[in-house]
Amino acid sequence: MQESRPPSIQNGLYGIAAELARLTGWTYFDARQYNQARAYFTEALQLAKEIGDRQFMANVLACMSLQATYQDKPADSLALVTAAQDQARSALGSTPRVMSMLAMREAFAHATLGNRDDTHRAIGEAHSQFEQIGASDPDPSWVTYFDGPKLIVDTGIAHGRLGEAATAEPLIADALRREHHTNQRGRAFHSFWLARTQLDQGKLDEACHTATQALEPASAVASERVSGHLREFYDQLAPHRQEPVALAFEARLRELLPPVSGSLHP
Repeated sequence: MQESRPPSIQNGLYGIAAELARLTGWTYFDARQYNQARAYFTEALQLAKEIGDRQFMANVLACMSLQATYQDKPADSLALVTAAQDQARSALGSTPRVMSMLAMREAFAHATLGNRDDTHRAIGEAHSQFEQIGASDPDPSWVTYFDGPKLIVDTGIAHGRLGEAATAEPLIADALRREHHTNQRGRAFHSFWLARTQLDQGKLDEACHTATQALEPASAVASERVSGHLREFYDQLAPHRQEPVALAFEARLRELLPPVSGSLHP
């Protein structure tokens, strides 16, 4: 980028480049290509740093934190989300919605580490910040997705990650009822988490029914992350593999998500 441009144009171009790099990183993350994702997240972080956009730096660090959770690196996840919160707090005008989203990412990290009290504290902070959201808040566009149903479902997922399935199940079920039917990726992802919490409580029939419902929206989106979660659910069915409901789920999985069928081992 040419340094001779006026600062406002220069900053705008850097901002656009940073968002493109973050989106590319997220695409690789969704495809579970973590090395490529991290490279683009790092580029986005550097571009945002060049123009001093601390809120956007917090956004990228939060993405990196979530990826670390998926890579079974919970300590890295916590360090990254802590850095994200530091950036957001030092930025001018960070909104309650931004801080609520970051607190929920912190809850994910603590839950993966098994820190019960810290998870509950972070969940409480996420809800407290969300209650302070105002209609005229200058929310950046990248955080507007974090609405009421998203807060509820993420709260359920945090409890689920912590092993508190009985608390998680009604929260995720409630969020799914509120979620728009056109959000195929979200419905598939959240249905997986609902099925997982049901299975963790020994509700085999309900869990397989819920997971089967996730297959159709999952087949409509090209997301290895979503498909991978459904493979994980299939693996968790190992003790029940010969039960009719488990066999029915496997048959439907092979029918709707054929690319993953080669990794299934009856």
